[in-house]
Amino acid sequence: MSARSIKRLRSAAEANAFQKQWFADLQQRVARGEPFAFVNADVPQEVFRAMDIPYVVNQWWASVISAKQMSPYYFGLLSERGYRQDLCRYCSLSLASTFDPHPENGPWGGLPKPTIAVTRLACDGQEKIFEMWSREHGVTFYPLANTVPLETPARWWDQAPNRWDELLEPHRLELMVEELKGLIRFLETTTGKTFSETKFRRVMELVNQQAEYNRRSRDLIAQTVPAPLSFTDQIPSVMIPQWHRGTEWGVSAARAFYEEVQDLVDRGVAVCPNERVRLMWIGTGLWFNLGFYQRFEERYGAVFAWSIYLGMAADAYARYGLSDPLRALASRFVSMEDMLHMPPWNSDWYVKEAQTNQIRGVVHLVQASCTQAVQGSYFIKKALEAAGIPVLEIHADNVDARTWDDARFNAEFEKFLETRLGVKPV
Repeated sequence: MSARSIKRLRSAAEANAFQKQWFADLQQRVARGEPFAFVNADVPQEVFRAMDIPYVVNQWWASVISAKQMSPYYFGLLSERGYRQDLCRYCSLSLASTFDPHPENGPWGGLPKPTIAVTRLACDGQEKIFEMWSREHGVTFYPLANTVPLETPARWWDQAPNRWDELLEPHRLELMVEELKGLIRFLETTTGKTFSETKFRRVMELVNQQAEYNRRSRDLIAQTVPAPLSFTDQIPSVMIPQWHRGTEWGVSAARAFYEEVQDLVDRGVAVCPNERVRLMWIGTGLWFNLGFYQRFEERYGAVFAWSIYLGMAADAYARYGLSDPLRALASRFVSMEDMLHMPPWNSDWYVKEAQTNQIRGVVHLVQASCTQAVQGSYFIKKALEAAGIPVLEIHADNVDARTWDDARFNAEFEKFLETRLGVKPV
C-alpha cells in the first residue's frame, strides 16, 4: 500500500504552488502555438532557458504521474500498444501517458504535445523511447552524443567547481561543445528563437548561485544531529528549483530552503527528536510511496537524512571561471552520467557523502528495468560496506507501483534495522 508523505516545510509548499502555476502557464503558451521541448534529465537545459523555450523534463513528469497513482493505468496503455514489458519504466512512463484517449484527465490537466524531443545517447533505451515520440506523435527528435571517460579522477567533487577543465579529458569537452553548438543551431532553425550569449552567461551565473545555496543546505543538514529534516522534506524544495535552474526564482527558492533549514537548526527543531539511526537512500525517489521514508521515524528513530538530489545539486552543478560559458556547460553534462552511474565515480562519492552525513546504513533502490540504475550496484555496495556502512538492496521500480510489495519491503527494512544496524523498535 502506498502512502503519501507529510509536508513539513514552507519552502516545499511554495515550490509546489509555483510549479503548478508554471505548468498552467506552460499549457497556455503551447495553446498559443509556442514551441515546447520535452527533454531528458541529462540534457543541458540551460540552452533552452537562454532561448526562452519552455521545456518539461521526462523524469519530472514521470514522477508526477507516479505520485498521482496513475502509473499502472498508463503502463497498461503501453502494453496494449505492444510495447515490451521490460522497457525502462522511468523513461517510458511519460510516453505511455500520451496514449490516453482522454489526456486532459492526466495530472494537472495533462502534458501538452511537445514540438521537440531531445535526449542524450546515454543508453540504448532512451534513444528508442525518444524515437517513439517522433514516430507516434510527429515530434522532431534531436539526439546528443554521449562519451565515456578513459581515466578515473580522484575526488571529482573537489575539482568540478573550479578545475573542471582539468577534471575532464579534452576530447570529451570539445565534442560536447560542438554538440551544444549543433543543438543551438537546430533550435534557432526549428523554433525561430535566437540564442543570446548575454542571457546565457547570466543563466550560468544564476545556476552557480543556486548551487552554492544547495551546498550550504547539504552541509548544514550533514553536521546537525538530530537531523532538521528528512529525504521527503528535501525533495520539492530542492528538485523543483533544479528544474528551473538559471532563473531568479530558482535562486530565491534555493535561498529560502537554506534559510528555512538554518532556522530549524537555530531553534533546535528535529524531524525525529528521538533519532537513533541516520540513513541514506541511494537511487531515484519512490515517487508513488513517499510516505515510506517517514514510516519508521517514530517506531525506530530511523531518519532518511540524505538523498542523491540535494547531494548532486550541491556537488555536481557549480562551474566557476566562465570565460567560456559554453565549455563550462559542456563540462557540467559530459560527466553527469559518470558521476551518477559509473563506479568508482559514484561509489567513491557515495562513501564520501555517507561519512560526511554521519550515515549508519544505506538503502539502495535497484531498478531492474533501468540499465543505468543497475550498473555498478555491486561496486557501490562493496565500497560502502568496506567503509563499515551496511547496505540493503531493494529490487523494485521507482515509478511502477505494480512492482512494490509493501508488506515484504517493510519487513525487509525492519529486519535490516534490527539485525544489521542493531536498532530495536521503541
